[in-house]
Amino acid sequence: CFLTACALQACLSKNTYSQEKCAEHMRDLYKCCQTLYDATDGHGESTACPMPGVVRRWLKAHLAGTAWH
Repeated sequence: CFLTACALQACLSKNTYSQEKCAEHMRDLYKCCQTLYDATDGHGESTACPMPGVVRRWLKAHLAGTAWH
């Protein structure tokens, strides 16, 4: 997920840290992190990813009603 996090950081830097303009990158990062945690039964580690519970809550809040897997 490191490259995804780098793309998010570049977008935020380019857009004066406007999260709205980088929403797609944010979604991609959280999806990547969830895929990592799914593949490792929640034990995967990445400096680019928040803790598993944070990822689950964010995805639930921001992707409710959408299929993303």
